[in-house]
Amino acid sequence: MSASAGAARAAEILAQLAAPPRLAAFAELVRRGKEGATLAELAYALDVPVQQAGEACARLTGAGLATGSGNGIYRADLGAVRAAVAAVDRMQPIAPLLAEYPHLRGFFAHGRLTALPPTMSDRYRQIGELFARFLALDGLCDEDEINRRLSAVTDDAASVRRMLVETGWLERDSRGTTYGTARPLPATTSSATRRTTPAG
Repeated sequence: MSASAGAARAAEILAQLAAPPRLAAFAELVRRGKEGATLAELAYALDVPVQQAGEACARLTGAGLATGSGNGIYRADLGAVRAAVAAVDRMQPIAPLLAEYPHLRGFFAHGRLTALPPTMSDRYRQIGELFARFLALDGLCDEDEINRRLSAVTDDAASVRRMLVETGWLERDSRGTTYGTARPLPATTSSATRRTTPAG
């Protein structure tokens, strides 16, 4: 699935689940798992008319979010949601770089940094390299611009900025307000070596 097709599919799923009756029906079907529910059971659980439950299920099945028809058993289909989430993940700005640093994926969730490796580990230095590639600085940048770029992939831009300085990828001026590249990045052909580097 192309990035544009994945984005369109994700938008379609979000649009379907944006309606409270459909979201409630989907959540109840997810809760029931393989057992599923008839329209009558779903209507009772949600305290809505059977017709409303039927309309919600019809829209969910039409969107590929549930299976079932008529008065049979309806079940949630989480495969479509997982595929949409994966498509959105692939669109995140850090995704292409994580493909080159697969051993660092555990520090990210849905394209955002969730934790930094231990400071004395090899992976701490490697994640510095990854973020240096992500920033792709060409000249000097002030702190606000560094923070703006980093905020696309982390909620703690200050920690990542400090990590980039500590790992030697960024250097700052004496006032600590302007940053520049401290050393050139290695060729991307070294990614194979990074993949096999043991954890620190």
